[in-house]
Amino acid sequence: MSHSAGAPDRQREDAVAGDGRDETENERLDRNWNELLQELRVTQTGTQILTGFLLTLAFQPKFTDLDGFQVGVYLALIGLAALSTALGLGPVSLHRALFRKQRKAEVVRIADRLLQAILLCVGLVITGVVLLIFDVVLGRTVGIVSAAVTAVVVVLVWLALPATARRR
Repeated sequence: MSHSAGAPDRQREDAVAGDGRDETENERLDRNWNELLQELRVTQTGTQILTGFLLTLAFQPKFTDLDGFQVGVYLALIGLAALSTALGLGPVSLHRALFRKQRKAEVVRIADRLLQAILLCVGLVITGVVLLIFDVVLGRTVGIVSAAVTAVVVVLVWLALPATARRR
């Protein structure tokens, strides 16, 4: 990593010794924050698409044909989608509140936790949308089975795969 021209050559302490990066703690926090922002952009786009889809359902003529279970699932999905959106705005609000207050480590730590909660909500929304659509189109049993398969795939890809990769 280059130093600015004319700056005295100073010894740098790696943020994490032996990790192969020549970065200070502040540089590591900046990199982590930027990586979190990229992840938030991805989840925010997916959340917005799912939320938009869900919001249009209530205005479809067939919506009045939904039974109590389907309406309950739909309302739960609206709540989860709204929660995902609110959680997705949390890191931005936190950053605004703590901007230039030398608290980047705290912002990164809390944003990481919020992103984990967002992923949980999005996983539940995806599973619930599959449940609702398959239930309406093919029936309750197929809806439940399809939702269970979706939940297993989400757990495998979002939890088991990273856990396996971490162990290697």
